[in-house]
Amino acid sequence: MNVPIILAGGVGSRMGADRPKQFIEIFGKPILVYTIEIFQNHPEIDAIEVVCVKSHVDYLKELVEEYNLDKVKWITPGGKEFQDSVINGINNLKNELSDEDIVLIQYGASPFTSDDIISDAIRVCKEKGNSSPAIKSLFLLGSNDGDKSLNWIDRDKVIIHNTPQCFKFGYVTQLYEEAIEEGYIDKVEPHTTSLMYLMDREIYLSKGNQINFKITTKEDLDLFKGFVLMKNQNNDE
Repeated sequence: MNVPIILAGGVGSRMGADRPKQFIEIFGKPILVYTIEIFQNHPEIDAIEVVCVKSHVDYLKELVEEYNLDKVKWITPGGKEFQDSVINGINNLKNELSDEDIVLIQYGASPFTSDDIISDAIRVCKEKGNSSPAIKSLFLLGSNDGDKSLNWIDRDKVIIHNTPQCFKFGYVTQLYEEAIEEGYIDKVEPHTTSLMYLMDREIYLSKGNQINFKITTKEDLDLFKGFVLMKNQNNDE
């Protein structure tokens, strides 16, 4: 089975909205629904788990019914922090999946992910045991030294990770069990890939693109509105 764990457990405080950012509506539809629909409509996805901020679990159940998201098999309450939500999602699936099944960790506010990115992430994960969509940086890079920059960074030596990060279920279960035992969870930036770097694990790269990013700012919302309008126009042609 191929099962995305869609993380919708955050409150999105940086957005300054009156609700978690994944539930902000774009043309009458919450961002989270756009994200779920990507996987709902993908032929290689068998079932979906959503890890949801506790205050919105009942609302999410209503959305699942309203938008006929019948691949959503599990809704799990989120945790206090990112890693807590990932762990909640993994633990909820322990009696549901085998070690060889694949889970895809996806941010609920990442509605730009394309079908080919998902397919390639699954392909690489089947071969290697894990995968992360990634691209080379298209920007000039330098060090952040307060109000100035002192050192050039070679962008050819840098990659940008995004979602969905894919893992065979046995691999990611063992990864988090070891991380908890060794006390690593709170020592790194809150991403599964950063945890893997800390633990000296190899990350295998799959196809990415520049537009596959997580909505974080109000400007990102405007970009997504334009993206939806473009897709609707293309579908009408």
